Amino acid sequence: MRKLTYFIACSIDGFIGDESGDATFMMPFVDEEFLAFLTAEYPETLATAGRRALGLDGLANKRWDTVVQGRGSYNEGLKQGITSPYAHLREYVASRTLTESPDPHVEIIADDLVGKVRELKAEEGELGIYLCGGSRIAGELFDLIDELVIKTYPVTIGSGMPMFGSGFSITEFGLDDVRTFKNGVFVRTYSRKR
Repeated sequence: MRKLTYFIACSIDGFIGDESGDATFMMPFVDEEFLAFLTAEYPETLATAGRRALGLDGLANKRWDTVVQGRGSYNEGLKQGITSPYAHLREYVASRTLTESPDPHVEIIADDLVGKVRELKAEEGELGIYLCGGSRIAGELFDLIDELVIKTYPVTIGSGMPMFGSGFSITEFGLDDVRTFKNGVFVRTYSRKR
């Protein structure tokens, strides 16, 4: 069974963006050291346009070959005319309102998101699935998430979009790794205890 990993950026107080989902206030922390880490360890998370700008078009996928994201996350690229933000991966967008994909490389999941992700997890393959966000689909897929990779930026925002838009549920994860960076960012990796 392939692993579903929720790879997400958040504030110290656990928000992935403001109430509208905007997380641009975290971007200044993606400095040279942190970008080198992302490029080496999580190259799939660099959007195709960013990879191209950095001269990394040929960079091989290391952990994932598929990305699932919500409509809100996908809209951030659409605002800039980017219809396939992760062209180096198979792309799925969960949306009940987007009736037709603006790009042949992007498949829309209009209903039964949980069923579709179960199908993706059941596929053969060594690489897993990158859950890009956002809060609502992370909440909907919570029971299927095998791993959390949380990039915590050294800011608090007081309120905003939580990591999981779901009801109260105590679930234990085991800490696998912690990486710290000079700019105050730290990255924690957790595996679900089953």
